[in-house]
Amino acid sequence: MATYKPVVVQAFPKLGERITQDTLYWRAYKTPVQIKEFGAVNKIDFSPVSPYNYAVTASSRIHIYGRYSQEPIKTFSRFKDAAYCATYRDDGNLLVAGSEEGSIRLFDLSGRAPLRQFDGPTKAVHVVGFLSDKYRIFSGGDDYSSNLWDIPSGTEIVSYSEHTDYVRCGCASKLNADVFITGSYDHTVKIFDARTKSSVMTIEHGQPVESVLLFPSGGLLVSAGGRYVKVWDVLKGGQLLVSLKNHHKTVTCLCLNSSGQRLLSGSLDRHVKVYSTTSYKVVHSFNYATSILSLALSPEDETIVVGMTNGVLNVKHRKPEERKENSQKKRQPAYRTYVKGRTYVPKQEDFCVSKPVKHVLRKYDKLLKSFQSSKALDAVLEPPIRLYTPEVTVAVMQELHRRGTLRSALAGRDEKQINLLLTFVARRVIEPRFTPVLVTVADMITDIYQPVVGQSAVVDRQFLRLQEAIGKEIDYQEELLEVLGMMDTLFATFTKKTPTSLEEKKSNGLTDTIETSTNN
Repeated sequence: MATYKPVVVQAFPKLGERITQDTLYWRAYKTPVQIKEFGAVNKIDFSPVSPYNYAVTASSRIHIYGRYSQEPIKTFSRFKDAAYCATYRDDGNLLVAGSEEGSIRLFDLSGRAPLRQFDGPTKAVHVVGFLSDKYRIFSGGDDYSSNLWDIPSGTEIVSYSEHTDYVRCGCASKLNADVFITGSYDHTVKIFDARTKSSVMTIEHGQPVESVLLFPSGGLLVSAGGRYVKVWDVLKGGQLLVSLKNHHKTVTCLCLNSSGQRLLSGSLDRHVKVYSTTSYKVVHSFNYATSILSLALSPEDETIVVGMTNGVLNVKHRKPEERKENSQKKRQPAYRTYVKGRTYVPKQEDFCVSKPVKHVLRKYDKLLKSFQSSKALDAVLEPPIRLYTPEVTVAVMQELHRRGTLRSALAGRDEKQINLLLTFVARRVIEPRFTPVLVTVADMITDIYQPVVGQSAVVDRQFLRLQEAIGKEIDYQEELLEVLGMMDTLFATFTKKTPTSLEEKKSNGLTDTIETSTNN
């Protein structure tokens, strides 16, 4: 009796993931640390000075975390209601925050009580920040106003009431101490100059604006709202440079890396996208458990912190670079130690003892060996094989067809098993590597179970799915043939035909014959 040969599973080439420098760079973070806050995290801001602590605004508290601490090292909780947008000053000594009750509080990092409290807005203040001169604060809130405040005197300098809806985001220019920007739910981004009585530029985003960001050069402005991230050229009067639509839900936050060459956007679709600021293409993506509200990167991109709607703070630290140890490693055996004797050729008087090689058969091979076709098919329809290695399932079906037992293996199944078979076939029949085998399987299933059509709504639904999948694939193939025909026509037009010497002689002979007959 011949030895049983296991089923040969055809190997197909896999499209490997493209590994780029960005992939390696953004993957070089440790396993994230999860910190639970008291409410949704609406703002994260890193201190611009060492040791680069970061402020987290959630619920009615502001927590200051050390770079590697999992417990807050300082807490500001002098808020009656929710706090918003705690932001550091450029020297890292002061912190300003808005609140639900409409007041703006200024804190010294060395104390707990507010240094200043600015009252005036009638509704919640959602955005606050320092101008680059360090002595003025801008704010925006739900009363549609954008205000400028003087820190030494604690008074309001100027108030702008140009927005027609809630003001929810803003930023200040690093180069010009008089310029700040606000974004509103009225779909506009306005640029203000403290030396004028009205805005100097209005940009129409087209969606409620959730976040704005100004490049360090001051020439480019990024706005996020809806599913769109848009980049504007401020120096050209607010001209739109590019509109990015890589998220599936509302984009809530923006951030630049330390070099300014990568732009990060967080969204309610649980993704953080990393864009190149030269091509504006996505170079990397992070996935998170729930919707993202806030995002921040530490200087030198050492830490990335993401705040989510469920109050969880996700902190990732960069892995330390591997240091080359100068210590002498233990000497390993030479290569010849491992290959010793492999090339030895036995002599005529030698007695060779061969060690039997034990081949372990897989479950479906054991069943095929014992001619249990139906059970072998059941074995490869189990979820681990069906979902992750469908090529094994198709290989067993092909082997059963070669043996002539595929029809008997498919027959005699109940509603659940038929549903499983049809689901697999409808999902995989459109893949070119499986199409030749699965078309045969689909034909046999249709022939066998045609008499019971109409008796089960589940089976009928799967037959309709199979019909729809095959119909769509036929339409795609017809469209591709049309495109190929168009391309052939174009290529034939572009190709210039050069006459050969034989064709030239033939044409000349024909011309001479015509001229001779004409003369006669």
